[in-house]
Amino acid sequence: MKLDIDFYTQDVLEVAPKLVGKLLVRKLKDGQVLKFRITETEIYRGEEDTACHARFGKTERTKTLYEQGGRAYVYLCYGIHYLFNVVTGPKDYPQAVLIRGVEGYEGPGKLTKVLKIDGKFNGHDLINSNELWIEDDGFKPKIKKAKRVGIDYATKEYRNKLWRFIMVEKKK
Repeated sequence: MKLDIDFYTQDVLEVAPKLVGKLLVRKLKDGQVLKFRITETEIYRGEEDTACHARFGKTERTKTLYEQGGRAYVYLCYGIHYLFNVVTGPKDYPQAVLIRGVEGYEGPGKLTKVLKIDGKFNGHDLINSNELWIEDDGFKPKIKKAKRVGIDYATKEYRNKLWRFIMVEKKK
């Protein structure tokens, strides 16, 4: 079942751990459907989060973060890899979940490459799309928390938050 507006408009602190174990689905132009279980997520929450792109306020690059939850926020990292994020929460409060890994493809750049997700998906409607969406098949994984990765520029407070969620194993 596709995730709906009620799921996406929750606060990112609620959504990020719940996305672990869900299925990221991509329908390609040739009709092929790819489904991968999400294994790792990371929270970016508000202008106060010194690791979040919104820390400098609303800009042309970050305007998608300020949309109501249920949109994709996709950006090019280091001019090399596209990274896929899920915008959550209410309009005008910038927050998103970075999808860091899916089964078989650990690393946010690897998953976007295999799923053919690029910059054209920035702002993409994940609720009504037939190209890119997330499904819940009832799978419930065990999850561990950790610090976020690659945010040395953030303040100590935000570097040390346990805002990364990693699938450990399926719950029995």
